[in-house]
Amino acid sequence: MGKFRFQRSQLCIPYGLFLVCFVLAPLIVIIYYAFTNGEGQFTLGNLIGFFSSPNTIGTLAYSLGIAVATTCICLTLAYPIAYILARSSMKHKSVVLMVFVMPMWINFTLRITALKEILTMIEGNLAYHPFLNTLIGMTYDFLPFMILPIYTTLLKLDGSLLEAAADLGADTVQTFLKVTLPLSVPGIISGIVMVFLPSMTNYVVLDMLYNSTYIMGSLIGAYFSAYDWHNGSMIALILLVIILVFTLFTNRYADEDAGSSRGGVLGG
Repeated sequence: MGKFRFQRSQLCIPYGLFLVCFVLAPLIVIIYYAFTNGEGQFTLGNLIGFFSSPNTIGTLAYSLGIAVATTCICLTLAYPIAYILARSSMKHKSVVLMVFVMPMWINFTLRITALKEILTMIEGNLAYHPFLNTLIGMTYDFLPFMILPIYTTLLKLDGSLLEAAADLGADTVQTFLKVTLPLSVPGIISGIVMVFLPSMTNYVVLDMLYNSTYIMGSLIGAYFSAYDWHNGSMIALILLVIILVFTLFTNRYADEDAGSSRGGVLGG
């Protein structure tokens, strides 16, 4: 018998099986239910119903609003924190970074429950400020995901570029706007993707803080709980397309910006 020769290409077999079983097969099931009715017949009624239902469109708009607001708040808070930590000369800045990352080690439900108790003591009735409380919960949950990629990008920033900008007569503000900020765009894009996509569908925060279904994840769960797999699958499929388009757009923008930054950071 000849010796069995192991090839590197065989390493992709487990990965391929995983994709087929846990990605492709569920996606086929979702597509099937999205474009069929209760009798298993092909129909576009679920698609038409999505865009003709005020409740669905309103939930989608609310989810987008929550996601955009959460992403903007996280970016506003995370960039100064990441910049200060990356550019500071303190010896134990990794410990400070750990303080922001440490909540990720605690169970998600416990963190939101603790936050709910704090907000209840401050406000009394959470129902008075549902949107505000949702933003607080989302920001508290996803802020570390915005800090880490920006911090990593700024930490790897070539210090010689900053020195070159100073030698060319740029002050601190000009150096930041023309060198630091453009080169940190890939980290910003990564943080936006890591915050925007899950905050658009994370219904746990909304349910625990407000007992509401005004977000896409809750709406999908409500349809499946009612055994309406067809409308639930259509909503999930449309949401998947939106996420895919957003991901492709951000990746393309990041690639273009990275190419232009390498070509002429100090040229302007």
